[in-house]
Amino acid sequence: MAVPARSVASEPWRDPAAQPFVRIEGVTKTFGKVYACDDVTLDIYRGEFFALLGGSGSGKSTLLRILAGLEAPDQGRILIDGLDVTHLPPYQRPVNMMFQSYALFPHMTVAQNIAFGLRQDRLPASEIRDRVQSMLELVRMPQLGNRKPHQLSGGQRQRVALARALAKQPKLLLLDEPLGALDKRLREHTQFELVNIQERVGTTFIMVTHDQEEAMTMSSRIAVMDTGRIVQVSTPAVLYEYPATRFVAEFIGGINIFEGRVLGSDEGSGQVRIQCDPLDAELLARHTDPLPEGTAVSVAVRPEKIDVHEAPPQRGTVATENVVVGKVRDIAYLGDVSIYQVETEAGAIVRVQETHVARSSEPHYDWDDTLWLSWEAASAVVLTA
Repeated sequence: MAVPARSVASEPWRDPAAQPFVRIEGVTKTFGKVYACDDVTLDIYRGEFFALLGGSGSGKSTLLRILAGLEAPDQGRILIDGLDVTHLPPYQRPVNMMFQSYALFPHMTVAQNIAFGLRQDRLPASEIRDRVQSMLELVRMPQLGNRKPHQLSGGQRQRVALARALAKQPKLLLLDEPLGALDKRLREHTQFELVNIQERVGTTFIMVTHDQEEAMTMSSRIAVMDTGRIVQVSTPAVLYEYPATRFVAEFIGGINIFEGRVLGSDEGSGQVRIQCDPLDAELLARHTDPLPEGTAVSVAVRPEKIDVHEAPPQRGTVATENVVVGKVRDIAYLGDVSIYQVETEAGAIVRVQETHVARSSEPHYDWDDTLWLSWEAASAVVLTA
């Protein structure tokens, strides 16, 4: 699927003349013999909502703490708005941080929590009062300034923590798993609230999360991290549709991956022929660069890209560039979609997703049904390493 083009103004990373707002240069951090960050280099632009995404131990939280000044890198440097802050303490950086626990003072009111940092900076009382009220209105809590944290819901406490972090008007706001303490429904609602607030204030946000759906919903770009290194940096759509590595393909959404070897390439059509023994089939896939015959590759296909048929598909009516047949072995009914695990004649399992358009309380297919699965060559991603 083609990714829609956007203007350079809304995607400054596409502008060769644009200067990064945050520049991370060759940052390395070790704990004993473990590399938490391994030669990380990354540019983040002003006004971005940027996500560091990865599993436990990937290095994302360590990198966030280095940005905040809570950890010192062994090598490399950090620049924010052109200023080298590598050796500056946290309180001298134009940065604020919102922690997963929110860390609200239980004995203070909402307004007092928001005003805490401003009082530490000894701002005039009138300016503190005005800024606190402005923050309360920003997070849609203008009437709740006198409540204590224990009188608030989880979502309201999260908004108070955000208001406190933004009250000091930092150039950069760091968010450490900001929605991790919320239940699923509230988390989904709050994702859009956070994005709307970020767009209104224009502050650059950098968020750490292990939740790929959260990262894709909220961020302008995502850096996927694994074992201390950045594997791929791009927009959510590009990461999903064009993963650069098998790790990214498997980490972002559900996917089928089949091993194979290149039989030949057609430079004119940009298609590659691949012998896939697990499917006992010859597959066609799009790949921009020609691959030598015999190259070992993986073919990745998203479950929703696969069409399902109860009879052999007729050429010309649907995509028939890739066709396999199998029997339904497992079914998961999720309300909006059904997930089918189809076992092919060669013994491979193919995961297929069917969206429910018509109202129904039952999956469309049943266990042991024979199904033909087909997908376009353009829907398959060839991974070479």
